[in-house]
Amino acid sequence: MKTFNTYYAPLLTAITTALWVGSCQTKETDVLEEGSFKLIQTQIFDKSCATSGCHASEQDASFRQHGLVLTADVSYTNLINKFAKNTAANADSMRLVMPGNVSKSFLYTKINCSAASLLAGKQYGNPMPLGANGLSVGEIEFIRKWIESGAERSGGSVDASLITNSVPLCGSGFGSTFTALAPPKPSEGLQLHLEPFEVANTYEREIFVRKPVGNSSELYINRVQTRMRPGSHHFILYNFKNLANLPTEGQVRDLRNSDGTNNLLTFLSMQNHVFWAGTQTQEHDYQFPEGVALRIPANYSFDFNSHYVNKTAGKIPGEVYVNLYKLEKEKVKIVANSLNLAHESFSLPAGQRTVVAKTFTFSKPTKVLMLTSHTHKLGEKYVIKIVGGPRNGEIVYESTDWEHPLIKTFVQPLEFNKGEGLMSEVTFNNTTTKTVKFGLTSEDEMDIIFGYYYEQ
Repeated sequence: MKTFNTYYAPLLTAITTALWVGSCQTKETDVLEEGSFKLIQTQIFDKSCATSGCHASEQDASFRQHGLVLTADVSYTNLINKFAKNTAANADSMRLVMPGNVSKSFLYTKINCSAASLLAGKQYGNPMPLGANGLSVGEIEFIRKWIESGAERSGGSVDASLITNSVPLCGSGFGSTFTALAPPKPSEGLQLHLEPFEVANTYEREIFVRKPVGNSSELYINRVQTRMRPGSHHFILYNFKNLANLPTEGQVRDLRNSDGTNNLLTFLSMQNHVFWAGTQTQEHDYQFPEGVALRIPANYSFDFNSHYVNKTAGKIPGEVYVNLYKLEKEKVKIVANSLNLAHESFSLPAGQRTVVAKTFTFSKPTKVLMLTSHTHKLGEKYVIKIVGGPRNGEIVYESTDWEHPLIKTFVQPLEFNKGEGLMSEVTFNNTTTKTVKFGLTSEDEMDIIFGYYYEQ
């Protein structure tokens, strides 16, 4: 570990020399004389990342999701050649910062707002900082050059004037960085739209709106494409268990009241939900295998669920576009169904780590096309195993990112005979002072396997 004198001697010497020759330094010039990483820390991390609720400490609510603290005392050690918690990034052999290799440095990918489509395609989560204005052209380019030049802790040859370029890379704030998703041709599909809604400053807003599909006849959908404005945490299309008990069409139902309390009527309506499609990335494009499609009955409606995070001092708009691409009925070989396997009877004692397991068996021969998972913030690791048959006990899914869980598509569907199935095995770390059980609020927990399947 460097001593105070070793670490600060070059800077103190420079300042002393400057004063001796009577040089008048502006604040900006002082900033530009710092080493490359010190500039990143003071001008980027301290202002945009190591803030309360984000990457400031292990006590931040989001820490269990990202596992990364970026304060000055630990940021360098936490970044260099360290794995991210994002499962897809680990599978691609990325590190948070891989010196000399920008393409394998997850930090650069996450702050580069122009790479939103890459983030979605790779399941890398949303651009950072979530819910705040993105970094500038100069800040992003400075970090890129720092990584390319070897990501040194002290010194550095990166042109310091870059960091003063404050032009936003993706437009000026939330209002001008968004391009609507182009709709499909009428012969190819249709577009659904959740119109702009306001998210107050320093606030998280989650809403539900039941909207009609606008189809007079049944549809078969084999591709779902989504695009949302910046600041989105997730979007889900739900259908309903009981079609005789539907919320009012077009009514915006907030999850929370204006005073922050839970809206109980909204929570009650959530109990009628069945997952149909969704994403936790700003852009997403999911396509079923050839000949496989989801069926939408005539004159149908979905419950649109959108969650936005706004950490800025001003209001931002939320908005969602969804394209549904059709498959002609005569080309449909298999009608897929959504998988929704929920474990609701667990209890997590206060102040300890608990592993919870639940087995789900199929009553008919079944093929599984895709798996993903859902927990709340206490979920550390989600594992899905095969139960029964020759592959009994085999792990087929693993994710350590509760906020952006892995979406795993199987090129060869997982095959199950009657009586075989899946087991969810979830590690929860209950750091609270109370027992936590299954529930709908953010203070409760969940253990759900989502996915798609069809019966043979």
